[in-house]
Amino acid sequence: MTLPLLRNEPARRLFLDRHALIEPPSGPARGAELLALIRRLGFVQVDSVNTVERAHHMILWSRRQSYRPENLARLLERDRALFEHWTHDASVIPSEFFRWWKLRFARDAERIKERWTGWQGAGFHERIADVRAHVHATGPVGTGDVGADEARAGGGWWNWHPSKTALEYLWHTGEVCVCHRTNFAKQFDLTERIHPTECAEAPPSEAETVDWACNAALDRLGFATSDEIAAFWATVKPEEAKAWCAGALKRGEIVEIAVEAADGTPRRCFARPGVLDAATAVADPQNRIRILSPFDPALRDRNRAERLFGFFYRIEIFVPEAKRQYGYYVFPVMERDRIIGRIDVKAVRAESRLAVRAFWPERGVAMGAGRLARLEAELQRLSRFAGCGDVTFAPDWLRLT
Repeated sequence: MTLPLLRNEPARRLFLDRHALIEPPSGPARGAELLALIRRLGFVQVDSVNTVERAHHMILWSRRQSYRPENLARLLERDRALFEHWTHDASVIPSEFFRWWKLRFARDAERIKERWTGWQGAGFHERIADVRAHVHATGPVGTGDVGADEARAGGGWWNWHPSKTALEYLWHTGEVCVCHRTNFAKQFDLTERIHPTECAEAPPSEAETVDWACNAALDRLGFATSDEIAAFWATVKPEEAKAWCAGALKRGEIVEIAVEAADGTPRRCFARPGVLDAATAVADPQNRIRILSPFDPALRDRNRAERLFGFFYRIEIFVPEAKRQYGYYVFPVMERDRIIGRIDVKAVRAESRLAVRAFWPERGVAMGAGRLARLEAELQRLSRFAGCGDVTFAPDWLRLT
């Protein structure tokens, strides 16, 4: 049987529309409006790299350019409308989804204990009760506040002493949560204090959680394989997502389609009935340029980004400088519904300027006067968001091939 074919251009537009990257990046970006945006995305990845601005702030700014970092802090730290936990990585997630994380907490309790024992040793097991009691007695604590009697090994971010490991374990398993950050360092308190209503709610069943997670993932992706559905929240197992797809297909809740890749090859995916009509109904994107975070949810799956956009993208942090093709942390640049290049840019706050070191257009992308003007306009907007003034360009910044 020949599957209905979703062509590449409408597929890109549908996918970007689900990721809030088709409509103009305007409108309010605080309070209920910002929460609605995060709910639409599902989550926003949190990352410490601050070349221009931290990843979570860049992700939200690229969709609503009135956004400012303090708007997220209010939702997370004052209103408690968000909580911080794990999807594929540390993320901020609407608190209304907290109940669906209880399956993850339960599964991680044994999985992480076994894995971290091999990584950090078993010493943290006996510290869990003490750390739990310490948080209960003293309120918000950071990893530096526990295990004062334990040796601190030098040499990196991941050299954890036993009490730090125990505190992180309690976070992963839901007993404590991030109540705020100080200079980006996590501060933890008991979950029952920070999210008492959500904490007290009875957990859904495993089957209910799998059903919610698969439905919510597919609705936010537009179309996906069962593995992509499983990977969205990184909670559902691949075999569970595969079984869910088989059942939903049989019930008529989803259909199979072929999605055309950038190179013209089709890929079998699942989608909602009527997806082809939904894709053609997506509004035309504005003829403007956006600079995206390297951790943008639309590009998080690098293989999907290459397949859908023809954009091969890897962060070159761990590549020796002599072998790097680009800078170690470059930002994808999107125009309309295409990725047109990557840019190496840094906020030099001591000099109040945004320094553009290099821009590499994708093959076949001509840098005419209009496109250069749109890129420079976006850089000016990014500079203001980063708290900088002038935008400066290295002499050889435009790397045409």
